[in-house]
Amino acid sequence: MSVLRGLTGLARPLHLGIAAATYVLGVGLARYLGNETNVRMLGLGLLGALLSQASMGLLECVFRRTGDPLVPGETREERRVLRNAALYASLAALAAVGFITYVIFTAGGLTGPVFINQLLALIVILIFAVPPLRIADRGLSELLLAVQMAHVPISAGFLLQAGSPHPLVYVCTGSLTLLLVATLVVLEFPRFGEDLSHSRATLLTRVGWENALRIHHLLIAGAYLMLGAAPLSGFALERFLPAFLTIPFAVLQVYLLQQMAGGARPMWTLMRANALALFVLTVYLLALSFWFH
Repeated sequence: MSVLRGLTGLARPLHLGIAAATYVLGVGLARYLGNETNVRMLGLGLLGALLSQASMGLLECVFRRTGDPLVPGETREERRVLRNAALYASLAALAAVGFITYVIFTAGGLTGPVFINQLLALIVILIFAVPPLRIADRGLSELLLAVQMAHVPISAGFLLQAGSPHPLVYVCTGSLTLLLVATLVVLEFPRFGEDLSHSRATLLTRVGWENALRIHHLLIAGAYLMLGAAPLSGFALERFLPAFLTIPFAVLQVYLLQQMAGGARPMWTLMRANALALFVLTVYLLALSFWFH
């Protein structure tokens, strides 16, 4: 087994892609509000967001229960080597984030809100992955993952361009965080039985699949309601309308889950693909709407 390949998998490329997409959306929000795009800050912030997200995935594996494999088919020695490599890589990533923060400071971009957002990211990483709290083992990991992949990158992308927060950011971070939690719940369903047999704590195993379905449906509805209510805060409805083009994916997702609950054979591949398409397309359509208006 290649250590580099193992580390790449443990860093969760899918999560890195989501963090990058939401970060770009944050920059688009700042551009829409009339802030000129600072390419240097855009690059530094994006690199910091990716390194921060990678360190979260790596640290979670470092402190994973001894009996849980890191990669399929590994030997005990390979697990030890990979765990040590993940520790060093995660510390290096966090150190790089610290250096990037210093560079942003020297460039005059480290405003109070930017510093608070960076601090929030660090706190989320630590309480998610590191004992004694280690929320990753307490059935609440989906919420922190969603905060780290949706709220933190969008805020970082916006704040590094605008310097101070704006209510528009909260509309996007709130709705997309809810939508991402729902997506993560769907992605956990295929391994629900395995998680139960290994006593792994996830939202599904913690509340039961029936309650998880209800939570999922409420999260989906809440996300679209937040976007639909944006005009009540004075924002132009047409900027959010493209996001509603993903409603058919949301309807299909609810339908597939309800079919499964009714005893139908689960269509795991379609379910996973649809869940990812729902979230990624929503981010993409919002980013297009704000970047080019």
